[in-house]
Amino acid sequence: MAPLDWIVIALFAAALVGIIVWVMRQKQNNAADYFLGGKDATWIAIGASIFASNIGSEHLIGLAGSGASSGMAMAHWEIQGWMILILGWVFVPFYSRSMVYTMPEFLEKRFNPQSRTILATISLISYVLTKVAVTVYAGGLVFQQVFGIDRLWGIDFFWIAAVGLVLITALYTVFGGMKSVLYTSVLQTPILLLGSLIILVLGLRELGGWDEMMRICSAVKVNEYGDTMTNLIRSNSDAQYPWLGALVGSAVIGFWYWCTDQFIVQRVLSGKNEREARRGTIFGAYLKLLPVFLFLIPGMIAFALHQQSGDFLPLTAAGSVNSDAAFPTLVAKLLPAGVKGLIVCGILAALMSSLASLFNSSAALFTIDFYQRFRPNTPPQRLVRIGQAATVVIVVLGILWIPVMRSVGDVLYLYLQDVQSVLAPGIAAAFLIGILWKRATAQGGMWALISGLVIGLCRLGAKVYYSNADVLPGSENVFKYLFFDVNWLFFCGWMLVFCLAVGVAVSLCTRAPEPEKIRGLVFGTSTAEQRAATRASWNRWDVVHTCIILAITAAFYYYFW
Repeated sequence: MAPLDWIVIALFAAALVGIIVWVMRQKQNNAADYFLGGKDATWIAIGASIFASNIGSEHLIGLAGSGASSGMAMAHWEIQGWMILILGWVFVPFYSRSMVYTMPEFLEKRFNPQSRTILATISLISYVLTKVAVTVYAGGLVFQQVFGIDRLWGIDFFWIAAVGLVLITALYTVFGGMKSVLYTSVLQTPILLLGSLIILVLGLRELGGWDEMMRICSAVKVNEYGDTMTNLIRSNSDAQYPWLGALVGSAVIGFWYWCTDQFIVQRVLSGKNEREARRGTIFGAYLKLLPVFLFLIPGMIAFALHQQSGDFLPLTAAGSVNSDAAFPTLVAKLLPAGVKGLIVCGILAALMSSLASLFNSSAALFTIDFYQRFRPNTPPQRLVRIGQAATVVIVVLGILWIPVMRSVGDVLYLYLQDVQSVLAPGIAAAFLIGILWKRATAQGGMWALISGLVIGLCRLGAKVYYSNADVLPGSENVFKYLFFDVNWLFFCGWMLVFCLAVGVAVSLCTRAPEPEKIRGLVFGTSTAEQRAATRASWNRWDVVHTCIILAITAAFYYYFW
């Protein structure tokens, strides 16, 4: 790192501090102020926050590493701007009318308190064990690679980088709340986009252009069926990414993440009205078209450069190519002084915005869905302090889990996708039948959630057991076939079908909900005033931009088919 790089980083830090100080001087006397930024966010802040919250260290390490190891396979999960459009056009009206702070709170209004408790518990545990810990873990690895420091003051630099990142982010999240997340995202998002674009351009220039990358990568076979690294749609017999499984599985995971997960939806709930919330999702959908080119393609570029030179990427201890080092290696080897500092700022932006969103969403879940339910008369200012304390606890738990995450190392990204593939179907099923079907009952929604949780635990348990146990010949059984042998993407799709079937069957066997209870929360129950308000919240330009995003997505699939 040259002196000019440190100057750029210092300027970025100064701008960040200025925004945080300004936010902290705003009044935040109640839960709406602290967790939803006072519900006055504009579409720019919402869209930027959706994108910045989504892009974390798992993209800088995992997505680029996936591009370097398997090519376009993971692009199904990243070209999902169309799924954010579903959030804006289909779900925003129902979420806005319900006047809720959290997704579990919405399920309580639609179903019952038990559904709220189940979803809040699942979300909190998954945030601590996956999102918080993984983001911090991968962030420590990124900075260890970029700065090239193994030890500092006799301490492993990984821990200095990881813990320092957490503490800095936690400070401004604890004191600034949702507003600090929203407004720092407005600064962080353009820096992240600019920095990653520079990496893409310089990487292609070093390699010899786009055509050279496509030539090298298209010559590398990824299975015995003739598919190459540049194929997005692969044989349905492919062991890891069969085309039908990839389309269905990525859609299920994407629906859960973009339309029902507190981590993302909380940004939409902070909108000042339905119009700003929907336009925020459209802006976020535009931005979501970019990660494939800003992170996955650079991974493929790093692979192609390694094919050319033979020593571009570092090796693991086992002697194989370390594909997870693709993005930080591009930063370290290709960037001139000053630009490297800008890229480091972009990486910082990605890590901090993702962590800040996680901390704030987790604090909201604990405060609103647990503490306030049992102490409903708690003064608003005390709720804010409880949220701040919850953030601190979540930070500590995330740090304590890092040693466990370090042990999974090179399977980090697949581990994340595996967990999400069994977490998503039950939650997605509950929201789908809850919003699309008036006949869905409280028991139906609750048992859709429970069935998803039970099946998911069986799947994860089977993977742990059969991956480590010596399976004797002839010991094949139905349980092993269903919960271990079936491809993870097909399993995800069938799991959604099963959870939907459970929800429908239980609903048909129980008493239908009273019309007044579900008024405005389900399709076909909105009042004339509610429908008029929704219609007045969009115009033809919202439709035009939606069509443009869908056309770009279709063109992407056509090009990389």
